[in-house]
Amino acid sequence: MNKTKGLLFSLPIAALCLLSTGMHAADKQTDYTKYVNPFVGNADNGHTFPGACRPFGMIQTSPVTGGVGWRYCAEYVYSDSLIWGFTQDHLNGTGCMDLGDILVMPSTGSRTRQWDQYRSHYVKTQEFATPGYYSVYLSDAKVKAELTATPHIAFHRYTYDSADSTSVLIDLQHGPAWNDKQYHSQVNLCETKWEDANTLVGHVQNTVWVEQDYFFVIKFNRPVASHITLAKAADTEKGERIVATFDGIDQGEQLLMKIAMSTTSIDGAKKNLQAELPGWDFAAIKTAAHDDWNAYLKRIDIDGTEEQKQNYYTSFYHALIQPNQIADVDGMYRNADDKIVKAEGGKFYSTFSCWDTYRAAHPFYTIVMPDRVDGMVNSLVEQAEVQGFLPIWGLWGKENYCMIGNHAVSIVAEAYHKGFRGFDAERAFQAIKKTQTVSHKLKSNWENYMKYGYLPTDLTESESVSSSLESMYDDYCAYDMARLMGKKQDEQYFARRSQFYKNLFDKSTQFMRPRLSDGTWKTPFNPSDLAHAESIGGDYTEGNAWQYTWQVQHDIPGLIKLFGGPKPFLKKLDQFFTLKLDSKLSDVTGLIGQYAHGNEPSHHVAYLYALAGRPSRTQELIREIFDTQYRPTVDGLCGNDDCGQMSAWYMLSAMGFYPVNPVSGQYVFGAPQMKKITVHLLNGKTFTVIADGLSETNKYVANITLNGKKLSKNYIDHAAIMNGGTLVYKMTSKKLHDKN
Repeated sequence: MNKTKGLLFSLPIAALCLLSTGMHAADKQTDYTKYVNPFVGNADNGHTFPGACRPFGMIQTSPVTGGVGWRYCAEYVYSDSLIWGFTQDHLNGTGCMDLGDILVMPSTGSRTRQWDQYRSHYVKTQEFATPGYYSVYLSDAKVKAELTATPHIAFHRYTYDSADSTSVLIDLQHGPAWNDKQYHSQVNLCETKWEDANTLVGHVQNTVWVEQDYFFVIKFNRPVASHITLAKAADTEKGERIVATFDGIDQGEQLLMKIAMSTTSIDGAKKNLQAELPGWDFAAIKTAAHDDWNAYLKRIDIDGTEEQKQNYYTSFYHALIQPNQIADVDGMYRNADDKIVKAEGGKFYSTFSCWDTYRAAHPFYTIVMPDRVDGMVNSLVEQAEVQGFLPIWGLWGKENYCMIGNHAVSIVAEAYHKGFRGFDAERAFQAIKKTQTVSHKLKSNWENYMKYGYLPTDLTESESVSSSLESMYDDYCAYDMARLMGKKQDEQYFARRSQFYKNLFDKSTQFMRPRLSDGTWKTPFNPSDLAHAESIGGDYTEGNAWQYTWQVQHDIPGLIKLFGGPKPFLKKLDQFFTLKLDSKLSDVTGLIGQYAHGNEPSHHVAYLYALAGRPSRTQELIREIFDTQYRPTVDGLCGNDDCGQMSAWYMLSAMGFYPVNPVSGQYVFGAPQMKKITVHLLNGKTFTVIADGLSETNKYVANITLNGKKLSKNYIDHAAIMNGGTLVYKMTSKKLHDKN
């Protein structure tokens, strides 16, 4: 974990947030946004951004402090001293980069023709962020910049501290890049036109993670007196850099700018602008953004310390930044085949980091955001029918082929298992079946998979063990949906495939191990050796054999049996959490022994103790992870937030349970970390979790009751949660109920 000091979201700042929204402390309605700190995770490895957005919106307008290299996946690092400008869309907490479109930067003083001379130092004490709003004072530019947003529009307000040559840079070449060469070559096409003195429109196509087309309308509340296009910084550049200059802006006066975006056309951007922001009332939009966030955050009430509330509601906020609804207000969007089509139901969601979010974020949505689940499933199925398989990692309606397995299968099957029926189940299952049986570019070889019962390391470019195990979980998901739909033949087929994991377990070493096509084990073998997606020849994904041996979420009893029973299984788990790992991989962080909380394959492993008969150890580990891996500070995340997955782990585990196998609809009990949490379900019921007697020493669970009835199982069903009621954990300082 990064040990540099972060900025705690203090009570004075929270109070400022309260005042900035126009609310008063005496108001009866709770302002939940005061507990959200958008600066959490803004250090080198959290890759979150502090700017303004709406829940599940297309726009995330935020400051840029750098654009080249892994640390700038979200374009902002809190410790940097220069702001380059403000871009209008961002990824939240990812380990790769894209978006960061339309950099704009206000300035005063002599107009320079150097594109990189518009950057400005800024005053940290005058930087502020709250859900839906961001502001900062640019000391070199002598401008106070304020940002807010609607779902499709970034709204900027600049207050100039000097009347000297006020201007705005519009940089259409900029976008986060892995290196300088890519930074100057990622734009394929750039077309702009001044429609009038107040309005610039355009179309840009770039290629970073996906080939992305975006169309925009930039409209100012004052006419542009003049504008110039700067010279290219490199021969490979195709993006324009435009400087617009304004007359008659006196000291203390404001310039307003609206930036509407669309995947379809300039007309689409104009429709979004007219529907969502026809006027110029910045304060009203800022208030609307605040109220929008508050309406979602109030679905959960927390009784805990100030720090716990800040951790929880910041996690809640991060989890709702995506998936992003990218269809225009009329429902049109650009699909994976580059065709303009209308989304079924009028909405199309993208930004699906499925390898991360299937584990906890999507299970969280099924409880707290059920009104969004059907739309997400429909979007996944729509994209599958265009590209031939469910999205692996969907971004702006396209596929970037990042990561392994295809866990949109889990997301769809989980929704069906939990009773969601706002999508065509037959279409959805056919998308799952095709995804799991028809080989396609880069990420699947079902012929080898079926021939050998695993992906042989000598016939697979990389990640053979991880890809096999994750596909076997997806096979289980396909089995479960087929079972519920009465598809006997498919049920039997995928049930058999889901057991292929046994083919990779080496009983002599007790590890999931790379295997050759002749059936022998790959040698030499060191279970602590780390591999990364980009390391050709590595058999694991962002991890090692220690971490991936537990990747059998769907059949923990079967995995325990492979070990020879609970005792050897638990012994191996003990070694996992105590054997030191020296990691130099940026994605393998937040270490407790070999356990890496900063990366997703480890996220369910602490709960395996509970499933193997030693719940007290799960309860200890959950407390340790809470105490060491989450803080409401800039460096408070031990790894990338990964589109809300790290945050969802925190929120569900705080309630004392976690979906080890999301599709099962079962949440395995751990230990609650807050005195009381109440979920206001959309069906009109409430589900309340009470930790009776919780304290620093009382971290163990003596017993659990639901609506007064003692529970004997080590999990709670999704249906029981959605039926509402009160779940009470009686806490104790003693280790109880351990059988092994």
